[in-house]
Amino acid sequence: MANDANHLHTKAIHGGLDPAAHRGAVSVPIYQSSTFAFPSAEEGAARFAGTSPGPIYTRMGNPTVQALESCVADLEEGCGAIATATGMAAISTVFLALLRNGDHVVCTDPLYGATRTLLTRYFSRLGVTSTFVPATDNAALAAAIRPETRLIYVETPANPTLDLVDLAAASAIARAAVIPLVVDNTFAGPHLQRPITLGADVVLHSMTKSLNGHSDVIAGIVIARDPAMLAVLRDAAIMFGMTIDPHQSWLVLRGIRTLGMRVERAQQNAIAIARWLEQHEEVAWVRFPGLPSHPQFDLAQRQMSGPGSVIAFELRGGTEAGRILMNSVRMITLAVSLGGVESLIEHPSSMTHKGVPVEEQRRQGITAGLVRLSAGCEDLDDLLADLAQALACVAVASPPRPRVSA
Repeated sequence: MANDANHLHTKAIHGGLDPAAHRGAVSVPIYQSSTFAFPSAEEGAARFAGTSPGPIYTRMGNPTVQALESCVADLEEGCGAIATATGMAAISTVFLALLRNGDHVVCTDPLYGATRTLLTRYFSRLGVTSTFVPATDNAALAAAIRPETRLIYVETPANPTLDLVDLAAASAIARAAVIPLVVDNTFAGPHLQRPITLGADVVLHSMTKSLNGHSDVIAGIVIARDPAMLAVLRDAAIMFGMTIDPHQSWLVLRGIRTLGMRVERAQQNAIAIARWLEQHEEVAWVRFPGLPSHPQFDLAQRQMSGPGSVIAFELRGGTEAGRILMNSVRMITLAVSLGGVESLIEHPSSMTHKGVPVEEQRRQGITAGLVRLSAGCEDLDDLLADLAQALACVAVASPPRPRVSA
């Protein structure tokens, strides 16, 4: 049925599901089995040879996992996907599959803190070097390429500043250099941005976020444009044991069925909250791709079908005001992560990006007082009321400071 779907809501609901393949089940069953029986020795040999598609062993493939992979690959318009145990397993799979001793990777800044740490602390031990350039600077991206560069890795919108990478421009740079372009599409997701259609070779997600959407699963996925790349990535994921388990897969697949509705509701809330924050006297600046004040608003309009649900902002009172705000919210949850049905608030400098040196944080625009808010699906009036009472606590405790630009 998914093969006949042209629209994202339909793909999300029907993707990966073929009732005829599962005894008529309209929900893909959980195939909670580590291994699968062969009807004959000849069939077992054929499966290991790759000439028969039947399952062998769950680390190598599982019907529930395959349903999830098919669904997300369809949403991202790739040729296939590899579901992994975590988002970091997805990132590690890409690096392990595509980089070797002596290679160089160009990345945009900022990145999720653990991604940067993985390259600078661990892959550097394996002889892989990295260059980080501003997400907004296409010229710097092109200039950073060396003869030994084997990968361009970007994240857009960037975590946590919401800077954008021009994916069409980055794809052109990658093609000219004959280097794969890998895009972390976690913040936008396939409902709002499809990098493969803009020229990317590989797309990855932390499915923990909006794809699952319920803050109850840790998972990741890697999607490839062409079968040759998919085979390389799948081999690495299997050999290093990065693959996901069937129950996790089923939970994520269930979450994806409501992806469009959840994302649109959360995004509506985020747009209204960002506009409200931008007018609040305690707020110094707001960074959100859906606001005309975002420096790359026009790019967001071109390459995204919506701005998403994550907002970055800073209070006039700086770090201390942000601390008071986060300690004063009553309904919004003080926790890391994003993309769930509940609204979450956190402090990147001391939390998600703590592993990035302070001087690097500042260079990337991660200020000491930056607050990241992931809008959820609650009633907007309740969210605004919670923020209003928390900002009232800030106003009582903070001396007046001049408003500054982002």
